[in-house]
Amino acid sequence: MGDEVDRNPSIRVSDAERSDTVERLKLAQQEGRLSLVEYDDRLQRAYSAVTRADLDTLTHDLPSVHRTELPAARQEREAVEKKEARADHIKQWRSWAGTSVLLTGIWAIICLAAGDLIFFWPMFPIGIWGLVLLTSTFDGSRDKGTKRDAIEE
Repeated sequence: MGDEVDRNPSIRVSDAERSDTVERLKLAQQEGRLSLVEYDDRLQRAYSAVTRADLDTLTHDLPSVHRTELPAARQEREAVEKKEARADHIKQWRSWAGTSVLLTGIWAIICLAAGDLIFFWPMFPIGIWGLVLLTSTFDGSRDKGTKRDAIEE
């Protein structure tokens, strides 16, 4: 019964419903389904809409779109993905730093036990791992964009 009331076209619209409709119109214009003049006209009518019927007339001739495919939802998803990638990158650098301290400590203990400074062998694993992380810092954004584009196709 609650669904029937929610679908009633005479119910007043919320700001969120207006925003969703504006996003649908923006997507339709970007896809070439609406000319700039049509888009502008429908945009003005969307912001002045009072009921759901007013909004429905603006999108009745457009294909239905899942909310996750609207430009604003895509931007939110990309922002979350970027934040997660940054957190993962920081985690990788912390692992590198912790391992570097551990290897340097092992080298220092060996030097103390030997009573002499020996060759600083930790520079190889520390250097190689650091170089890989540094490379991924600069190449990471291009790789992720390529993967995302390949998935969307």
